[in-house]
Amino acid sequence: MSLSQLSQVLWAAQGITSADGLRAAPSAGATYPLEVYVFVGRDGVEGLEQGIYHYDVEDHSLSLHKGGDLRGQLSVAALDEEFIAQAPVDIVICALYERTSWRYGRRAERYVHMEVGHVGENIHLQAAALGLAVVMVGAFYDEEVSKVMELEKEVKPLYIIPLGKPR
Repeated sequence: MSLSQLSQVLWAAQGITSADGLRAAPSAGATYPLEVYVFVGRDGVEGLEQGIYHYDVEDHSLSLHKGGDLRGQLSVAALDEEFIAQAPVDIVICALYERTSWRYGRRAERYVHMEVGHVGENIHLQAAALGLAVVMVGAFYDEEVSKVMELEKEVKPLYIIPLGKPR
């Protein structure tokens, strides 16, 4: 997959769309609780080394979070779904609930889950427009995904989205 294709998919997920910082997906109170990570396999994306990258919304850039091809470990954490290990890219969307709960209290969980649905749909639609294929995965062991990614305790994985060219 090309870096420009991945870039466009990530912009559709959380890209900034206006001068006041609003993003491509709606967020309750513009609290933006989601963080996007990208697992890149060997030769998965032109110009990127294998590893886990964090998407920096402000700079529309990727920073290396953890080196190495960890798609196999992610696959095991997702009930041994082999297509996760085989996809050139796996997008993992995580949440920091506190970003929304300080404002909305107990309703925050609902709003965060609605937001991750909006982001998932944006990724799916953008991938389709680029001729790419995606699978939406919610079946995984949260703690195992967190271990593979070395996430901080308050960061919770919500969605795994394998992305690549259709067979």
